[in-house]
Amino acid sequence: MTRETSFLFTDAPEEDKYSVCVHCGFCLEVCPTYQELGDENHSPRGRVLLIREAAEGELPLDDSVIDPVFTCLDCRACETVCPSGVQVGSLIETARGQVYAAKPPTGKAGLLHRLFLRGVFTHPKRLQSVGKLIRFYQKSGLRTIARNTGALRLLPKGAREMEAVLPQIPEASALQSLPERMSASGTRKGTGALFTGCVMDIFFSNINEATARVAVKNGLDVVVPQEQVCCGALQIHAGDREQARKLARHNIDVFLESDADYIIINAAGCGAALKEYADLFRDDRIYEQRAHQFSAKVRDISELLVEIGFETPTGRVERTVTYHDACHLCHAQGIRSQPRQLLHSIPGLQLVDLPDSERCCGSAGIYNLTHPEMAGALLERKMDDIPERADAVVMGNPGCMMQIRLGVHKRGRSLNVLHTVELLDQAYGEEVSPRG
Repeated sequence: MTRETSFLFTDAPEEDKYSVCVHCGFCLEVCPTYQELGDENHSPRGRVLLIREAAEGELPLDDSVIDPVFTCLDCRACETVCPSGVQVGSLIETARGQVYAAKPPTGKAGLLHRLFLRGVFTHPKRLQSVGKLIRFYQKSGLRTIARNTGALRLLPKGAREMEAVLPQIPEASALQSLPERMSASGTRKGTGALFTGCVMDIFFSNINEATARVAVKNGLDVVVPQEQVCCGALQIHAGDREQARKLARHNIDVFLESDADYIIINAAGCGAALKEYADLFRDDRIYEQRAHQFSAKVRDISELLVEIGFETPTGRVERTVTYHDACHLCHAQGIRSQPRQLLHSIPGLQLVDLPDSERCCGSAGIYNLTHPEMAGALLERKMDDIPERADAVVMGNPGCMMQIRLGVHKRGRSLNVLHTVELLDQAYGEEVSPRG
């Protein structure tokens, strides 16, 4: 007799994804939560088994399933080593979707979800207003007063830590400041539509601007679609797949209408979500096809530059740096050599190895806010691994940048946290024009 599944809603974890797991255990060695907890339920194969048993009605959708599913970092390190090709990330995300549909977040968690993941991040103008408020706080003297009077002690620990490492907010985001169209320099190689993102464009708009300059330098016309919205990655991680679908439909329509050859992204988590949009539309034949068309154009900036052939910089950048592999760049997108190729091309730049560079730093979207203890433990290990002689840590994801900035702050180290494209942009800016 077949038991009724515990996954009662559409878009459930698929049998052909969880059934291929042979429970070999290769994933145990690379799973950060298993390494920290030593609990089989908090390993990839353990989570896949729990999802399978819930799908087959052997387990109810209670904390025995929910806690391991949401404690997962969704870092995809297990996918890199899995000999069976189990798509653990997809299984985790669809399982979270079932939990969200069955038991929407309530109380403080529900309030924060409605306020930020639905109310702010999904509306660019609201997010820009938040950015202006933070800029006013930083520039008006309120920050100095808050720090000197001890008023920050009224905030939760996580909020205090994030306040300490927030970058300086610019007067305008790149979506506002960049021209809607920029012409390629030299031989034209195509058109790239820049995906500016939500958090990236408020906290790190300088990286978006650097990305546009580097793309133009390397023969791309760059367009900046003004109607673009949040990619939906944070909503997917939280299980709010319906909201993610709304955002995805909008972005698919906007970017396909731009008729660009490439969609340029510089945030690893966003890039992985954009490349996996079709997974959201398994029950929508029209948008599943459009999602595949959209995702085929998406390129991380480092991936794109190597693909089209980038101009080797001649300007020198005298630094010693180490490179951290953001999980959703190396594991989800398979991009490892391209950022290093860009860094190795910069005259004067010394790249030293970061031990265990592909191990998660603990950021994982908003994981450092929802699971601060686990995120903190992973950050400590990451900071231990950073070579002493490096003066900067380089990466390709804003979440990792914020997390490692926090680690630098806690350790009191003199260490810059940079995006790969910032250094390439700096090298191009240091070039000396030949005399006529």
